[in-house]
Amino acid sequence: MTTIIPTGAEHISTPFHVSGPDAPWHRIREAMDRHGNAIVHTTWGEWLTAAVAQPALRPLLGRDWQRYRRTTDPAIRYRFVASRLVTKYAAAAALGTDPVELDLSYKIGGRPYLRGLDQIDVSLTHTDDLIAVGVSRDGRIGVDAEPADRRMSYDLLSGHILTPVERAALEHLGDAARRAAMLRLWTLKEAYTKALGQGLRLGFTEFGFGVGSGDLLAPDGRPAAHGEWAFATHRVLGRYLLSVARHDAGLDSSRDTAPSTMLDEGFMGAVTEFLG
Repeated sequence: MTTIIPTGAEHISTPFHVSGPDAPWHRIREAMDRHGNAIVHTTWGEWLTAAVAQPALRPLLGRDWQRYRRTTDPAIRYRFVASRLVTKYAAAAALGTDPVELDLSYKIGGRPYLRGLDQIDVSLTHTDDLIAVGVSRDGRIGVDAEPADRRMSYDLLSGHILTPVERAALEHLGDAARRAAMLRLWTLKEAYTKALGQGLRLGFTEFGFGVGSGDLLAPDGRPAAHGEWAFATHRVLGRYLLSVARHDAGLDSSRDTAPSTMLDEGFMGAVTEFLG
């Protein structure tokens, strides 16, 4: 695994692979103790046996059981159940409890959360056969992933994805490097808006990232955060880009502290000023 953007790496734990329910989940506890967050990744195929043969699948899925039963397409069905199992096992490891004890629910827009356990924030992403989950106990977290070889048309998409400052930084790059840079920026923006809980309601041209540094920027290129946000992008399984956005609420990182859900004031102020 290669880190593409080291920005804030000291504040974000390195993603690690979990191959099934018997994975070394103690690594999540170690990451939480050191960083206050942990990120895991896997493939849905590695969890297929657990999804099919798990005798306690119904209580494990909880409110997701009916959705699982209603899904008729086998591939979609097993991807769905695998992603929920990974999320529950990861969150349970972070909390030091049994996955069956957790009640996974969803906010408007589909963002998962643990009902009655606001001291931990969770984020889920999946693409192709990859599943990745981020958990944090001291602020918001967002994760997003894309195949590293995904081809994005700069001419068609740059006006919808990039700020003028980002476009200027990418203009001098060759075609391959420009597409790679745009894909990296896309995953960072997805991860950030997921952490904020905004999804596509916050346009990607309304904020940006330093192409070289990965720092959060206002549309005109001014810094939009003051150290409370950290970002990183990793290549995982050799074929995916996985980006992480993590907010440090500045609270005691003990496991029973509820994370803050407020937006970054510096960033939102810059956006408001830019939009007039």
